[in-house]
Amino acid sequence: MNYRKLGKTGFDISEISLGTWQVGGKWGDDFSHKTAEQILHSAVDSGINFIDTADVYGGGESEKAVGRFVKNRSERIYVATKCGRMLNPHTNQAYQPAVLRKFVEDSLTNMGLETLDLIQLHCPPTEVYYRPEIFELFDRLKDEGKILNLGISVEKVEEALKGIEYENVTSVQIIFNVFRQRPSELFFEQAKKKNVGIIVRVPLASGLLTGTFSKDSTFTSGDHRNFNRNGEMFDKGETFSGIDYETGLAAVDELKAVFPENTNLAPMALRWILQHKAVSTIIPGASKPAQVLANIEALNFPDLNENQFDKIYDIYDKYVKKSVHQLW
Repeated sequence: MNYRKLGKTGFDISEISLGTWQVGGKWGDDFSHKTAEQILHSAVDSGINFIDTADVYGGGESEKAVGRFVKNRSERIYVATKCGRMLNPHTNQAYQPAVLRKFVEDSLTNMGLETLDLIQLHCPPTEVYYRPEIFELFDRLKDEGKILNLGISVEKVEEALKGIEYENVTSVQIIFNVFRQRPSELFFEQAKKKNVGIIVRVPLASGLLTGTFSKDSTFTSGDHRNFNRNGEMFDKGETFSGIDYETGLAAVDELKAVFPENTNLAPMALRWILQHKAVSTIIPGASKPAQVLANIEALNFPDLNENQFDKIYDIYDKYVKKSVHQLW
């Protein structure tokens, strides 16, 4: 495993880490503490030392599983969770310091921890980024020893740029992949200037970039790749990175022609992300231990050359850019 600095947190974290959205549901499976434990052990046994969860994953069950696991391992494992998505309705007005404080305290209870390494605002409405009192709360929580660092999880580049104007924002979690390339423009440059860590989520475009899906692939009724393709439940960009499924398949076919020796494109897609040095870590999810090991294989994939980078961008420009680039 290789490690990179997570911005001004000072944490040295694994290049490939673990996101636990799958562990908490919305991927067609019910929450299973046994499966969660197996996935977590597989991750840390492989050198992963950064785990990302959220209070909404499995209604708090994911946080509980992570908390129990961390306390039973001797390694230093950095735990990041998120708050805000429990709000219903999820609106700017609903974001209030007292409410967010309660969410943080609930997460500490769920995990049985005294301090959170990193708490992240969980994709709040854009207006929240223009409210200093929201960000000031986390300075008080840090003074109280309840958190070490504040981060933000965003949908849009504009939100990321606004968020890092606050000095206490140490990291930004953002969607970045072969089908979502805009963050590598202005945002990566600005984050580097401010020493803000970048956590990449949805690196495989909800599995589309593995190259294993087809027109005949099906997803269960509880899987967001079935029920959220048009943003019915949450931001459309979280599902297949916002790209139309059929268009995505066509783009993947062309990617396969660039990498004909790879039956699974995932290692290539993850290596492409890691070659952007502004990235601190990638947090692909896993619904079983074997997927953790498959994700780590990206570390053994050779660096892409300039010609391959150019071809990837040409495919992005041809199939994706017009419909996705300016939306997020």
